Amino acid sequence: MGPKPGAGGFAEVVVGVEHLATTLGSGSVEVLGTPAVVALCEQATMTALEGLLRPGETTVGIRVVLDHLAAVGPGATVEARASLEKVSGRRFSFGVEVSSGDRLLAVGEIVRHRVDRQRFEKGLG
Repeated sequence: MGPKPGAGGFAEVVVGVEHLATTLGSGSVEVLGTPAVVALCEQATMTALEGLLRPGETTVGIRVVLDHLAAVGPGATVEARASLEKVSGRRFSFGVEVSSGDRLLAVGEIVRHRVDRQRFEKGLG
């Protein structure tokens, strides 16, 4: 059957030192770094697809568009939600939102492409 629009995923993290912009090299302030926000969103898209792909298949991220709207510091609980909006052949387009409590931190879109895991890994340098 495969993934259909409406499938949703969720990921959550408590901001630690490893998530900070200063640690990730993406800024000079001790706040949740944008690379960590992107990773959390990608994790949410992966949970949306759990159990919906054929054996031996996986997806790889091919496009990220993200507006990082607000900052949070260490100790904040951050949640990412992904909603599958469009399926086009092997491509899955997700809307993503990131929040901490009632505060919206980021919004965007992530596109993932379905691949055969073994074939993909054989093609790596």
